Amino acid sequence: MPKYYGFKVYGYYLYFTSHCIVEAMHAHASDTKLTEAGSAKFFVKSDGETSVAERGRLNDREIAGIQAFIKLHYQEMYLRWAEMSDSGFYKGI
Repeated sequence: MPKYYGFKVYGYYLYFTSHCIVEAMHAHASDTKLTEAGSAKFFVKSDGETSVAERGRLNDREIAGIQAFIKLHYQEMYLRWAEMSDSGFYKGI
């Protein structure tokens, strides 16, 4: 599973899977297992704002912190995403 970063953000790794690249850009947040079970899912819009598709086990503070982190770093995260996907950035989700 490709991680956006090698470090945790609010206690969670931000990652995507090879199956994810057929969807609009998003990030899963998981603590250690990097599986979709129990992870949160954030769809990333073209301005860096996010919508939460799945909360997973994250509390409101963790979600808000991860959303703020993504807002600051979404452009560099997209470069990582784009290495594996040619289907685009934000497809109107």
